Amino acid sequence: MALAGLSGIALVLRAAAVLHAFAIMEKEDIFKKTPCPAFLMFENAAYLADMSFELPCNCKPELATSVVWYFQKGMGSRQTRVLTDFDGTLIVDSSFIKVGSDMLKRFSIRMFSLIVFRVQVEDSGHYICGTKQGDFFYGYDVDVQASKGIGVAFADRNQHPQEDREETQFKVFTSFWDWTTCNRCDVRGEQRRIGLCYVKSSYLLRRYRTTTAEVASCGSNSIPRQFQGTLQHRKPEVVIRSCTKPCGKKKPSQKGEVSISDVISKIGEKPWVPEVPLQFHKQSLGSGLIISCPGARPEHAVAWDKDSTRLYLTSYLTGINGSMRVFIDHGNHLHIRFAQLSDRGTYYCWREGQMVAGFRLSVIYESRRRRSLDDPETLYAVKVIVTSYVLITVLFAVIHVVRCCLYAFRCTAGE
Repeated sequence: MALAGLSGIALVLRAAAVLHAFAIMEKEDIFKKTPCPAFLMFENAAYLADMSFELPCNCKPELATSVVWYFQKGMGSRQTRVLTDFDGTLIVDSSFIKVGSDMLKRFSIRMFSLIVFRVQVEDSGHYICGTKQGDFFYGYDVDVQASKGIGVAFADRNQHPQEDREETQFKVFTSFWDWTTCNRCDVRGEQRRIGLCYVKSSYLLRRYRTTTAEVASCGSNSIPRQFQGTLQHRKPEVVIRSCTKPCGKKKPSQKGEVSISDVISKIGEKPWVPEVPLQFHKQSLGSGLIISCPGARPEHAVAWDKDSTRLYLTSYLTGINGSMRVFIDHGNHLHIRFAQLSDRGTYYCWREGQMVAGFRLSVIYESRRRRSLDDPETLYAVKVIVTSYVLITVLFAVIHVVRCCLYAFRCTAGE
């Protein structure tokens, strides 16, 4: 019995040791598996303007319980900004982030990672993960390429992207992302493929880490300065093509024939209206309006319809026609310039192939009210008129003084 008791205790102790070892493996810090480099390196990453992305802090010492993210415009720059609080707990609500928001309002840190909302071209630079004491662990070389002036090609029209450009010391080309999902279902939709500018050269600075050897994005700090002047003229591009996909499995029809009463009851019904949340908005005649699709980001597949009319990108994408009054920008926003009465209707928004929202737009005519001298518009107009009058008066006086001087000089020379 004593031997049996001892063996039982040994088994229990052995099981407890196994469970303890398992618990230790479960609680093991993932940062132990990724040692920080002895020399700070920068990982190259490229994005299109207005996109949102996450930068993980891939390594840190075990004793560091929080991280601080720093921003540096270029190598050796003395101006370094702190993007988060020194406790590493700054969290913002992305629903309030808009284009033009302050730089510090567009960054958030969660679980040691830096989340950037609606990045802008001026946000390009070095992002460094470290501590408030100034110890740096991991860095990124972020290149934000402008969406303004982006090249557009339509695959259905046999249009081709920009051709590669080869120089003696480098080669410039476009690297495309995967095709987005079809932006509509059960009807003809469109797919979009974004391409960013990249360069291949053996002269890249070795302090920068890239996914492919000797390849970096065109705005990377790893590219020598003598190459950057040539690369400024290369723009990102987007390719668009048609597509179709089903919305999903339809409900199986009931067995048996449809009764005549059911057919008669459907006669005279209103046309089918999508069952999506509707928002109502009134817009003044002649004013501008920008509509955003709820929950959509620039990298999503988004489509717009007006009532039963499809607003395809082949006709409404910005940049196709310089005088477009209604267009869709590269951030998937619908723009209406100088609203007219014909713009009345319901605009439906598709996101990732599913219709998600509707906007009932009413265009109203507002009679011009009588303005007073206290109105900001009136004060601005008066200021412009007075400034213009003063400038014209000064110019008139200068012209006459110059003419008098020239006349006096001629008379003196004639004597």
